[in-house]
Amino acid sequence: MVPTETLDQAQGRPLVKVHSERSILDFVLVLARHKRFILGFTMGAALLTVITVLLISNKYTATTIVLPPAQTSGMGSALLSQLSAGAGGAGALASLAGGSLGIKNPGEMYVAFFRGRTVEDAMIQRFGLKARYRTKTMFDTRLAFEKHSTVVLGLKDGLIRINVEDRDPKLAAEIANGYVDEFKKLSATLAITEASQRRLFFQQQLQEAQSGLTDAEEAMKSTEISTGVLQVDSQAKALIEAASLIRAQIVAKQVQIQAMRSFATEDNPELQIAKQQVSALQTQLGKLAGKDSDEFIVSKGRAPEAGMEYLRKFRDLKYRETVYELIAKQFEMAKLDEARQGSIVQVADVAVPPDKKSSPHRALIVVLVTMLAFCGAYVWCILAEGFQRMKANPAERERIDALRATFR
Repeated sequence: MVPTETLDQAQGRPLVKVHSERSILDFVLVLARHKRFILGFTMGAALLTVITVLLISNKYTATTIVLPPAQTSGMGSALLSQLSAGAGGAGALASLAGGSLGIKNPGEMYVAFFRGRTVEDAMIQRFGLKARYRTKTMFDTRLAFEKHSTVVLGLKDGLIRINVEDRDPKLAAEIANGYVDEFKKLSATLAITEASQRRLFFQQQLQEAQSGLTDAEEAMKSTEISTGVLQVDSQAKALIEAASLIRAQIVAKQVQIQAMRSFATEDNPELQIAKQQVSALQTQLGKLAGKDSDEFIVSKGRAPEAGMEYLRKFRDLKYRETVYELIAKQFEMAKLDEARQGSIVQVADVAVPPDKKSSPHRALIVVLVTMLAFCGAYVWCILAEGFQRMKANPAERERIDALRATFR
């Protein structure tokens, strides 16, 4: 900006300073006066950028698309409802099969598993990424691996896209596919979906029921040998079987209540109904067993004294058999649900070696650096001219010298 002064006509001294605004011509003049420097700096920066980007290795990105399991309602409850008529207490566990054990956001959970330390460490060991990324610690290797890979959940389609970047296109595809393989190994040890959670729950209950049944069978065998009784009359057998079935139904309802308490309050209507059903079953058992339903035994008037011990063991055996049958059916239904839902992710698109590089974008880099170099050189010239004008002004020069002194 060129300063001009307006003089006081009466006294002949400066009255006010007026600064004229720069025009486009002023900027063009700066460009013309320093054209050699600006052009040389820009061309030099462009040439250096071209050499640099040519030395950068090409990187390729391989992509694997996977479909996470859908959290749908199980079909075990529907199938079990058809069996409940002939299975007696099977309906007691039917509502548990379709219980609220699902996961609200399965896609985000799977992404977290992919990005977990267990899967990443397995990938590092499998492909020797520590040596490839030239890192010393596992922590640094995980950071480098996360920079070369992404796991993204599609908001619209719900698909998980695994992108792996590497200088070798074949290795990039192998790492992307190996990512899914290592996750499958992890998911095989976890109960992730609703069906797999129910399958694991009933599997544990089935193991306990099987252990109890084995003990009851051994006790029954020992009693037969010690007492010599091999069978009971039909009336006593019918009473024992009826009471055993009711006790098994009570156990099934108690298991259901225990599971419901994990996600429902005590005021939940379904939980209240289940408690009322348990109370009704206990009342029915009391009519057969008397006051102490847990120690049910056929009265002495209904069975000979010599067969009392045999009846106790027979009762326990029938009870264990009924509980085992009910839980075994639930376990099979949960396995069917798990097979239908899928306990692991499904690969929709297998990664293949890419035939086109994903980076670097050499032309774009050269153009951007050239533009920045031109703008930087032009701004430098403007600042240099302004500094020269300031040095030519005595007042401004004193301020510049004072500024230099402060830095000294």
